[in-house]
Amino acid sequence: MKATKKVLESKAKVRFPDCDPFNHLNNSKYIDYMINAREDHLLEDYELDVHRLALKEGISWVVGQNQVAYLSSANLMETVTLESRLLRYDEKSLLAEVLMWNEEKTILKAVLWTKYVHVDLRQQKSRAHSEEFMDFFAKVVCPVEGDDFESRVKVLRASLVS
Repeated sequence: MKATKKVLESKAKVRFPDCDPFNHLNNSKYIDYMINAREDHLLEDYELDVHRLALKEGISWVVGQNQVAYLSSANLMETVTLESRLLRYDEKSLLAEVLMWNEEKTILKAVLWTKYVHVDLRQQKSRAHSEEFMDFFAKVVCPVEGDDFESRVKVLRASLVS
C-alpha cells in the first residue's frame, strides 16, 4: 500500500442500461458507480487490491451502511467526476465518502457515505484492522466539515451557492 493522496478522483460515463426512462441515472446505479469508483481509487492510487486480499488472506470489508443524497440528475452519456476519501476509521470499520460531480466539478450530483466493516471471510465475522492498516489509514484519512451526513450535505450545498 502506498499513501500519496488523500482525495482520489476518476471519471466515468453514464451508460444507457443504467438509466431510467427519463435518461437519468437510476438511483441504485449512483451507488454502484460510486462504490466502484472507490474500489478503483484504492487499487490505482494506493495499490490496495481488495479482491486479492479476499482471495489470498481471507479478509475484506463489507458494506454496513449507505447514506446517499441525490442532488442533481446525472444524464445519459454524461461524463461524471467521482471523488473519494476516507473520512474516519476505527478498529473494525471505515467511513468513506464519494462525491459525484459533473465533469467540470461545478455541479454536485450526489453524496455517498459508506460504512465498511472489516471482516474475516473464513470465519464470517468482523475483525480488527491490522497495525499496518491502522498506520495506512492514519496517513490517508481526510476529515471534512460536518459531523454527520446531513450536516455534511448542508455544508456542500452551501459551498456551491457561495
